[in-house]
Amino acid sequence: QVQLVESGGGLVQPGGSLRLSCAASGIIFSIFGMNWYRQAPGQQRELVAITNGGTTRYADSVKGRFTSSRDNAKNTVFLQMNDLKPEDTAVYYCNAHLGGMDFWGKGTLVTVSS
Repeated sequence: QVQLVESGGGLVQPGGSLRLSCAASGIIFSIFGMNWYRQAPGQQRELVAITNGGTTRYADSVKGRFTSSRDNAKNTVFLQMNDLKPEDTAVYYCNAHLGGMDFWGKGTLVTVSS
């Protein structure tokens, strides 16, 4: 059974930082592309960071502020988020992708507000 469990969300002030984690089980973690998406209230889910091979692409809105990384030994992917803005408020989802397979976590809420 595949499980992706996100953690690390919460309330943060503008300009602050958070580090999200996504722990995976039930997959051969190292061969999956591990990606991050987010969905703001009333909006569609959007890509935040997508990793293909050794390259990670970021949404223009988060470039220079967010960094995705992974620890294959711990089956975990991270999203370091710096200089957070109110428009970053969303539920953040972890995605594991390989060929025609996609698995999703349940998400973790990030709220950026003063």
